[in-house]
Amino acid sequence: MTDRISIADPELGDTELANVKSVIESGMLADGPEVRDFEVAFADYCDVGHGVATSNGTTALHTALEAVGVEPGDRVITTPFSFVATANAIRIAGGDPVFADIDPETFNLDPDRVEAMLEALDGDVEAMVVVHLYGLSAPMGRLRSIADKYDVAVIEDAAQAHGASYRGDPVGSLGDVACFSFYPTKNMTTGEGGMIVTDDEAIARRAASFINHGRESDGYRHVSVGHNFRMTSVAAAMGRAQLDRLPEFVERRRENASRLDDLLADTDAVTPAVPDGYEHAYHQYTIRVGNRADVAEQLDERGIGTGVYYPRCIHNQPAYDIYDAQVPNAERVTDQVLSLPVHPALEDKDVSRVGTVLRDEVSIVSPEDPIAVVEVAND
Repeated sequence: MTDRISIADPELGDTELANVKSVIESGMLADGPEVRDFEVAFADYCDVGHGVATSNGTTALHTALEAVGVEPGDRVITTPFSFVATANAIRIAGGDPVFADIDPETFNLDPDRVEAMLEALDGDVEAMVVVHLYGLSAPMGRLRSIADKYDVAVIEDAAQAHGASYRGDPVGSLGDVACFSFYPTKNMTTGEGGMIVTDDEAIARRAASFINHGRESDGYRHVSVGHNFRMTSVAAAMGRAQLDRLPEFVERRRENASRLDDLLADTDAVTPAVPDGYEHAYHQYTIRVGNRADVAEQLDERGIGTGVYYPRCIHNQPAYDIYDAQVPNAERVTDQVLSLPVHPALEDKDVSRVGTVLRDEVSIVSPEDPIAVVEVAND
């Protein structure tokens, strides 16, 4: 019987095991030197000056919002097409999420819709949380220009974009502050964990204090109310090993995605768009089809796992029924997106099997055109 191909498969090896064993044997299991080393290494990877490790990606987002000064009642623009943590963090920090529509080709925020939202709100917005969905950078050139025009802080939600870049600059260096997740299915993992990166020393200082009970230093002087959002040394030890392997992981994801592009070129599936000057990290390889449930079922019957990220917009979640949004593109693609296996644990034969089965054995219906087609961002 043919082995099943999973949608995700974290790669952990001897180095991760040895690093974790070393920490356990040291007895310093909580926040400590291993975490500081990981913060420096990850900040260097993102080409920024400061890193603050956290317990997970959601706490990283919450902390970043606090660190840029979001206060109760402040409006924060973001995408409706993301994992709910993006908006949850805004609300937990006291802000009110305002949802702008997406570019249906890239799945990321449409700068025209963002600017229209800012104009409609007369600039009464404190920040925007820009998601680099599925591993593709949002159009940061235009978004930064718009943010600068309206004096809006830019927080990158890079939870899915480790290793992606925009016009030669790594994701994580494109906003005022950026947040990463190290959940097991991400491009690298610490089991659970997150990271804040920034070039702004004041933001980094406020973030480091907030995740450590509002401490001013390592002593017992607490200058603000904070949380315990610290990363453990065990997680950081795993992260150091994974970070060393991240370029290899991302390159393999790109190779797998390129092979899938070729195999699906003559089908009715819409494959991922990558604008000129962008480097996709392919946390997910997400296609659009008009008969998603049928395609997913047919692949499942043939031993190929798939995922739907995400089946409904955030503002359509029960927890968000007090929010309204006019986002026709986002609502349309929630019925069309289907993610295929692309992770680096796949062998060449696995990638070929996914693409060949989808091309030759599965009935695919072309997706309906998005409500409002916009040109792929190439700013």
